[in-house]
Amino acid sequence: MAEQPLRVIEICAGAGGQALGLEKAGFEHELAIELDENAVNTLRRNRPAWKVAQGDVADPNVWNPADWAPGPDRRPIDLLAGGVPCPPFTIAGKQLGATDERDLFAWAVEQVKVVQPRALLLENVRGLSMPRFAGYRQHVLDRLREFGYAAEWRLLQASNYGVPQLRPRFVLVAMAPDEFAHFHWPEPIGQPPTVGETLLPLISANGWKGAEEWAERANNIAPTIVGGSKKHGGADLGPTRAKRAWAELGVDALGVANHAPNPDDDFLVGPKLTCEMVARIQGWDDDEFQWTFTGKKTSTYRQIGNAFPPPVSKALGVAIAAALNRTAVRRERDLDSEHDPIYRALREADAFMTAAQIARATKLSLEPHELERRITLLGRDFHIDVSNGKAAMAYKLGQFKAFLGQEDHIRHDQFDLYRSRIS
Repeated sequence: MAEQPLRVIEICAGAGGQALGLEKAGFEHELAIELDENAVNTLRRNRPAWKVAQGDVADPNVWNPADWAPGPDRRPIDLLAGGVPCPPFTIAGKQLGATDERDLFAWAVEQVKVVQPRALLLENVRGLSMPRFAGYRQHVLDRLREFGYAAEWRLLQASNYGVPQLRPRFVLVAMAPDEFAHFHWPEPIGQPPTVGETLLPLISANGWKGAEEWAERANNIAPTIVGGSKKHGGADLGPTRAKRAWAELGVDALGVANHAPNPDDDFLVGPKLTCEMVARIQGWDDDEFQWTFTGKKTSTYRQIGNAFPPPVSKALGVAIAAALNRTAVRRERDLDSEHDPIYRALREADAFMTAAQIARATKLSLEPHELERRITLLGRDFHIDVSNGKAAMAYKLGQFKAFLGQEDHIRHDQFDLYRSRIS
């Protein structure tokens, strides 16, 4: 009997970077959901056979996760995947986390209980891996454990998978424990090509005489491409530090060009990149990862810049497929990693705890100011009740501030207010 194809539902699908990589890994899309109209048009242009829903992924009128739960005549979805919005966690932003109207990470995790996929894949920016979000991460792991899943976070560098760019991404993978025992994070494949090697065919397309010399200068990988959001201006290649790194490679990062340099063009810093060149640095190419983008230049650049590089997505998809099909070697490992023992102690106690009680429960020796700092960080994503008792100050963990699907959550009003600027 032929093996059934692996099926994926992808939320916050963007312009298709993750989707294309998963397709190349053997997954078939049952549904892709995306808010941005231009990105939706790009998905439909490249894969007209896919079912693509446009709108707020958390709106039940756009899709109902319960419709995809396993039933008597419906086998489970193999993979629930997505690249939920990054601004709540990005280091360059305010790191509002659970209180950012764009935060959908915790909501996506809750859908695992509803959809009951065999595997979960969520990716985000490196900021989510920082101490600021330790409690948030612990909440995610604990919730998945409650749902019957083993889960693990890993910071992956796109440059380890053939992408000529730094681009660290923080990835969460979860499965049932028996299948997760077969999951192995993808191994690096070696040195990626340089920016010069990658872009020489495109930068010289109009016969620019300086192309060869430029390619020799651009002898390193690119800094992380930043797509930005609709809250900010037009397309450019990132903040000040990134612009300096681009300049060292001979690239003018103050904007995006409409075409490759002409034969006699001369530059003070170097040429600007076109959207096609930026896409090549993100991992799209003319061979395995071919893709066409729709929309005007700024929109196209944002679609490309905010994407998950297809080669990284493919590597993860191959690893997940091998675990689900149990073709990878089984190995036992401890998955009960603690990202925030203070959060866990307060959550398990479900009562007020003094500093001394927290220290005993966590086996941590914390100075009062450090404990206060850790509690303050927790308080950005969770309600913390504080009791000034006669003996000592005590703390109790309250509700998670994140949007989990609550009908009365402030996210609804904020989302409607800023909808035109959310990307």
